Amino acid sequence: MREIIFDTETTGLDNKLDRVIEIGGVELENHFPTGRTLHIFINPGDRKVHPDALAVHGITDEFLQDKKPFADVAQDIIDFFDGARWVAHNANFDMGFINAEFGRLGLPPVAPEKVTDTLALARRKHPMGPNSLDALCRRYGIDNSHRTKHGALLDSELLAEVYIEMIGGRQAALGLGTAESGRKTLVEVEDEVIEPLGARPSPLASRLSEADRAAHAAMVEKMGAKAIWAKYSG
Repeated sequence: MREIIFDTETTGLDNKLDRVIEIGGVELENHFPTGRTLHIFINPGDRKVHPDALAVHGITDEFLQDKKPFADVAQDIIDFFDGARWVAHNANFDMGFINAEFGRLGLPPVAPEKVTDTLALARRKHPMGPNSLDALCRRYGIDNSHRTKHGALLDSELLAEVYIEMIGGRQAALGLGTAESGRKTLVEVEDEVIEPLGARPSPLASRLSEADRAAHAAMVEKMGAKAIWAKYSG
């Protein structure tokens, strides 16, 4: 299974008006990094970077002036992601911008079933949070001290590490064999429907001795008729 862990930086928060100015991606094959990455800065045309966005990622209008517009890099992005799942943290935000950019060029949007949202995954796994990328790095012991500002490729690299930890990829890879050995790979286990185990054909013998039973009965008797144990001892 091929996945691209990716992130975008934008001129602002409104995907109908604002534009993608940076995209970074890290390729995983069966949950392991292949070493292939994507990193592109993009000229947003006449759309200026909002001061609030600038404070987050530090990408200036001047820096973007000589970069290619999205129309000139769209095919590079499509080729890199071809056949892979799109994996992002708070994917609704990133995919909203990506699909808006594709729509401006008359290209079809990325289907929702091809997208994995690691924020939703983190919220299910850690319902008490916090589940920001920085918080998840702290939770999993991933060094993000060099992350002073948001950057699409750096954030993608950190998210790839977090994602692998969240799905147990490293531990599972150490404990699971290959198809050649007759044992299942991680991907095969993920796709397999696990049937629940039924009851034992014959119950296990009790480990309680008669002395244990007598001592328990004596303790319940001392508790009186309203003791909850009386309900179960009959």
